[in-house]
Amino acid sequence: MTSIIDGNAVAADVRDALADSVATLEDAGVTPRLATVLMNDKQASETYVSMKQRDCEEIGIAAEDVRIDSDAPAEELFETVADLNAREDVHGILVQAPTPDHVPDERVLSAVDPAKDVDGFHPENVGKLVAGNARFKPCTPHGIQKLLASEGVDTEGKEVVVVGRSNIVGKPLANLLVQKSDGGNATVTVCHSRTEDLAAHTRRADVVVAAAGVTELVDGSMLSEGTVVVDVGINRVDADTEKGYELVGDVEFESAKEKASAITPVPGGVGPMTRAMLLYNTVKAAGEQTGTDVELP
Repeated sequence: MTSIIDGNAVAADVRDALADSVATLEDAGVTPRLATVLMNDKQASETYVSMKQRDCEEIGIAAEDVRIDSDAPAEELFETVADLNAREDVHGILVQAPTPDHVPDERVLSAVDPAKDVDGFHPENVGKLVAGNARFKPCTPHGIQKLLASEGVDTEGKEVVVVGRSNIVGKPLANLLVQKSDGGNATVTVCHSRTEDLAAHTRRADVVVAAAGVTELVDGSMLSEGTVVVDVGINRVDADTEKGYELVGDVEFESAKEKASAITPVPGGVGPMTRAMLLYNTVKAAGEQTGTDVELP
């Protein structure tokens, strides 16, 4: 019988453990603080920021909401980030994507102090990740590792196919999976839009991670019996619902479920873990910046 991996439940366990870590910091006189900077008018971004702030408050992390008009000069964003970098009471900084077209993405990634870059995308932190000495693991790849561990999936020696090569998920996840560490030691293939015969790769995999941003790209015919399937995609499709749409992943769930030994649903799989690992990185940052020993889950 296929196991449906409950990301909400695993994320709740992580948050519970992090609440204890926050209490340790509080006992040392430290209140971890995450500043979220929003410079766009998209409703989805508003929703994401609100969810992150709620998660923070639930476990005792102070959440600071910083808003900048989307038509403001780019320098206003960078000056704001510089001010947050300089504040000792701010331990984590997240600039919510996307930023307006007139704000250079590469400069945004480099603007945040690497020690406060809880997304893990500053070039210095990317380099540390590739070298096997990550300061902060990017939230979604780290969340995927935690989900696999919760299911008892040992990636050592396994064939893992990652479908998608984004800087946010595909590339950092592949780097984590090949490292000599728990949750690593896998043989990793990264597939993408130019890959010929995607199914030939996915059929030989022990684990398939679909992170291409393409609706139901992977279906059951592309999997072998017993494959573990992690679906990172979140895609809106028209549906006869109150909202007029439903969320589906990069995996066609019903057919994949017939082949998989374990599979993450959409929603309720990877998404909650991404948010939980943002809290993890914020607590880690607070401990490191203040010299406070704190146990992390």
